[in-house]
Amino acid sequence: MPDPAPHRLLAALGPRMLALAAERTWGAHPYFVPVDHTARARATMGEGAMLAVEQAVVLDTDRARAREVATAHVAAYLRAPHQVANLRQQGFDDADLADGRPSRRLVDAIVAYGDAGAIRRRVRDHLDAGADHVCVQALTPDPAGLPDRAWRELAPALLSG
Repeated sequence: MPDPAPHRLLAALGPRMLALAAERTWGAHPYFVPVDHTARARATMGEGAMLAVEQAVVLDTDRARAREVATAHVAAYLRAPHQVANLRQQGFDDADLADGRPSRRLVDAIVAYGDAGAIRRRVRDHLDAGADHVCVQALTPDPAGLPDRAWRELAPALLSG
């Protein structure tokens, strides 16, 4: 007997793409979204479709340093018109997006930072909002480096609950 067809997800943000993902594929993989988007995506897609959201994180208890890494990450995406359009649909406005400098409100909504417990809570928030899976993207001050330390520390924290 042949193997079943592979599961495919669409990278989907807006309601029409989320509905298409639910109808024609295994589900959706929204990227660069706040928890509120996860709840709306689940409502749009219904209960049967896979919803695997991305969550950027900075494992650093120095809040100023963590916020600096998070802000640089968010600012890079403000050059992408489709990301800005999606953020506006999520309720962010000119004050959050001015001159490519994200507001603290926007940064805090997109990136979880702090200790492993804070990151675990944000992942739990997505799961509680309807995500089936949360893809964790660990950020570091060196975007070209591998986040080995973060992976080692976050893995047991995220697997434990």
